[in-house]
Amino acid sequence: MNLSELAAFLKSRRARIRPADVGLPTGPRRRVPGLRREEVAQLAALSSDYYTELERGRGSQPSEHALTALARALRLGGDERDHLFHLAGRPLPQAAHGPTAHVQPALLGLLDRLTTTPAQVITDLHETLAQNDLAAALVGRHPALRGPAASFVYRWFTDPDARALYPADEHAHHSRVFVADLRAVGARRGCDGEITALVTALRRRSTEFTALWETRDVGLRRVDRKRIVHAALGVIELDCHTLFSEDGHQRLQWFTAPPGTRAAAQLELLSVIGTQDMSAAENAVREGARARAGNGKA
Repeated sequence: MNLSELAAFLKSRRARIRPADVGLPTGPRRRVPGLRREEVAQLAALSSDYYTELERGRGSQPSEHALTALARALRLGGDERDHLFHLAGRPLPQAAHGPTAHVQPALLGLLDRLTTTPAQVITDLHETLAQNDLAAALVGRHPALRGPAASFVYRWFTDPDARALYPADEHAHHSRVFVADLRAVGARRGCDGEITALVTALRRRSTEFTALWETRDVGLRRVDRKRIVHAALGVIELDCHTLFSEDGHQRLQWFTAPPGTRAAAQLELLSVIGTQDMSAAENAVREGARARAGNGKA
């Protein structure tokens, strides 16, 4: 670990980023180039004191989690991210996919600019990497899970609570689309151990997945009309758009509604209520989903 070089590298990367690049106001009294230390700490969800110590060449060796968060906050490219891990004396993380993957800067930059519509970056296995506040309010904060359970596709076929996101009469449609998308991802990746492990786990856990997998339908999920069940606002009908990264391993998703529609008004209200505590309403939705499943309707 090279503390002095790590400190200098962090400072140089911080200095090159404009506040507007990461959705922060410029302000009239900004006396430093780029971001302030406390702004980097905020973006990385780290203590301001902890980050300051790193930039001063002090403190303990940062964890892989902290380095990944800093790489995202500082919008590092792949080579820069690898250099950051090298300076910190940590092994390189997975490059392309997985729940701890490095979000590609181009997608992250676009996500920063989507402030008035729900948007998130996911992997090709539907593992959430980054969300804006509206996406978290719409579909919930992504869970901190590893292994197959990090994939929403896995949870869709193994956890009834995951299905509360969509109306029960559309579950069969989403199941078919998820499986066809997974087959298309497998074709793109080729012989991939992560795909094999996920499919094996799903075939072991879900007869529904197994039956759909045997149909051999193939098709990436590019654009879709979604009706999302929100705990406070009811069903919100939205268009879901997807932008794929160049290598196909990551996707930027964003949700829109035509102006003047009920869904557009619901999105405006969503921006007001945000992610405030609505646990009672969320539990009611989940209980309703379980009841429908018990009646053979889900």
